[in-house]
Amino acid sequence: MRLTFAPMEGVTSAVFRRVHRDFFPEADLYYTPFIAPDSKGSFKSSLLRAILPENNCGIPLVPQFLVNNAEVFLSVARQAADLGYEEVNLNLGCPSATVVSKNKGSGQLRDLPALDALLADIFSRSPVAISVKSRLGFSSPDEIDALMAIYRQYPIRELILHARDREGYYKSKPDWDAFSRALCGAPFPVTYNGNIFTVDDYARLRRRFPTLDAVMLGRGAAANPALFRLLHGGEPLSLSEFRSFHVALCQAYAASGLSPHYTASRMKEHWYYFISLFSDCTRPYKALLKARDTDELSARASLLFETCPFDGSAGFRQS
Repeated sequence: MRLTFAPMEGVTSAVFRRVHRDFFPEADLYYTPFIAPDSKGSFKSSLLRAILPENNCGIPLVPQFLVNNAEVFLSVARQAADLGYEEVNLNLGCPSATVVSKNKGSGQLRDLPALDALLADIFSRSPVAISVKSRLGFSSPDEIDALMAIYRQYPIRELILHARDREGYYKSKPDWDAFSRALCGAPFPVTYNGNIFTVDDYARLRRRFPTLDAVMLGRGAAANPALFRLLHGGEPLSLSEFRSFHVALCQAYAASGLSPHYTASRMKEHWYYFISLFSDCTRPYKALLKARDTDELSARASLLFETCPFDGSAGFRQS
């Protein structure tokens, strides 16, 4: 079973990918947080740096693009090809209201004729293979049947299905029945995505779908960076290992040019997930979130490490 790391804005940056790969090399593939080019197919230099091969040495990576225009998609696909990538990913799954309002991400699932036309154009002209990350539908998981009728027409490298509709965001229960209908008879590899946080979650999924090609981990892997190892039968994350990972991640952000203030801000984004590894630590966690710079954050993290029970097999807890 292939295990891949989901694209997560603010989490799976190039800095994070490098540190994570050094400590936990069990992930088979990473996807970049979505890159949204402008109407001319250009994107910010910071986003270009994030996918430069030299910034992702030894990391199996697929760039993901948030695009609703064929010419723009083909432009960024050619740029990715020039950098040596053999595959790009089309984001049809982001549920953010600001993204949907621009008819991007899962917003494109509302207009199936337009989506069909987009896919027909890009698949006929793309210089690289295309994988697709989608939801089961926009308003209902039952929309997956009409979606699959479209998807099956195209040589999709891999279909990654988040087992919710857009209206479910990340809180509704994944619909395994609807996912099963998508999986049945799909002419391309299908990857499951949605609420795999623990070894038990993974075991249940495998029992239900024994022929599944791959699983994409998002919030579960952001909370427990050793989750890939756990699912491959390896050892739980140890506190000393996590502390070393935490130090290395702080140092890597600082080395990338972030100020102590912004390094602390980035680390606090990670702590939204990391806190799932600890229990009975409301006060130390609140203190950590008030840290103004790297020194304060490191000191408050050390206090949390020393005073809060740790569970290296824990999964993400939704707030």
